[in-house]
Amino acid sequence: MNQSAALDRALDEMLVQLGGMVLRLSSPEVTRTPEERHALACSVNQYSVCAARSGDPRVHQLKVELEETIKPRLRLVANRQSALPDPSVTQAASGKAGG
Repeated sequence: MNQSAALDRALDEMLVQLGGMVLRLSSPEVTRTPEERHALACSVNQYSVCAARSGDPRVHQLKVELEETIKPRLRLVANRQSALPDPSVTQAASGKAGG
């Protein structure tokens, strides 16, 4: 039992170190191409499989952080024209429709 607990602790330490490495690789400055993003997703998924068996909270926290890195990044794109009020609607609403 003592050897098993020592082995579990050693594996947890390795998972913490591995998770830190993968987290550094998840930076947008490092992972730029679609192939690199795919490789990152594979690494994160494999880490998640291993982390699921760990009892170490650090491993589970890294798992959550890593899974966040592979979620699609949403960009808000606003069409400037549609953001401006339509003058005809504004005039009609105020009763100043003219012609």
